[in-house]
Parts: sequence; C-alpha cells; structure tokens
Amino acid sequence: MVERELTQKAKEDLKLIEKALSKGDPRSYNALMSKYRDPIFFMLYEKVSDKELAKELTIEAFGKAFNKLNTYTSNFAFSTWLFTIAKNNCIDYLRKKKLPTISIDSIIEHSEGTTSSIDIPDQQLTPDNSLIRSQRIQILRSIVEQLQPNYSQLVKLRYFKEYSYEEISEELSIPLGTVKAQLHRSREKLFKILSGKKDMM
Repeated sequence: MVERELTQKAKEDLKLIEKALSKGDPRSYNALMSKYRDPIFFMLYEKVSDKELAKELTIEAFGKAFNKLNTYTSNFAFSTWLFTIAKNNCIDYLRKKKLPTISIDSIIEHSEGTTSSIDIPDQQLTPDNSLIRSQRIQILRSIVEQLQPNYSQLVKLRYFKEYSYEEISEELSIPLGTVKAQLHRSREKLFKILSGKKDMM
C-alpha cells in the first residue's frame, strides 16, 4: 500500500484526516491547523513580504484545504498537499493583484531530500461534493464562532462571503479604517485559536 511509504508524521496526519472526514471531529481539524499554521505562514511571508497579507493567505489556505479535504489521497503527504494549496492560492492572489512575483511551481522538496510534483484539479462540485464542502465550511465556522461576535462577523464577511474591505464598511456602516483595524485584531485572535492557544482576550 502507498501508506507504508509515508513518514511517521504523514501517517499521523492521515489518521487525523480520517477522523475529521468520518466523524467531523473539530479536534482533528484543530490539530492539523496547529501543526501547520506556522510553516504555512512563514512560507507565504517569504513570498509576499507582508505579515498581515501572509496571515490572511494562511487562513484562506486552510479554508480551501478543509473545503476539499475529501479529495486528499495518501499518494503523498498531507503537508505536501497543503503547501501546494497555499502556494497556488498565493499565486492566484499575486496574479489578481498583478504584483511582481517570482516563479513558484508545484515541486515540493522534502526534508529527506526527495521531491514530488502534484496538481490539484479544480473539480466541478457534484451534489455530494457540495454537501461535503458545506460540512467543511461548518467546521471552520465552528472555529470562527470562538471569536467575540463582532470579530466573528467581520471574519465571516471577509473569508466566507469574500467581501472587500469597502463592502464590509458599507455593510456594517463603520469606517473603513475601523474595518481594517478590527480585521487585524480578528486575525490575531483567530491565529491564537489555530495555534491551540487559550488566551482569547
């Protein structure tokens, strides 16, 4: 089986993924986020040289990964798959913003010196996949609900409804500067949750 070729770390991830998919276990999602939040953040920060943007892209990457977690297979390590999603999301952002960027491909170099290349197909959602995607979003929402109501509302508008800062300002009738400041605070609090930290004040 392919699984026996995975490292011990990758096998542990696979068990968490199986529990997350079969039982919808929030603790398994939290464990995966706590494990990879910092490596994903630092990889993205190296690409965009902006801490706030790197945090935003990190949160988006986890959201996208959990939305399509059912498409993951053990042909390669979960970390490889997750980093590819994060890199692709970063590329999409940079292309949309037409910012100068360096070449980023899907070749992943592993700690043992080997490399691998994977593609993540943009699959059209079937009714079953739509239901699964909805369940993944629900898990992410349950994490966001740990935020205070005003912060939770901002995060939902920004990441689930994909509102711009200007649209959030108009929707909530608050100044644009306040939106940006509170979203910054929201991301800090959300990052504490992703890291498994309890201090939310």
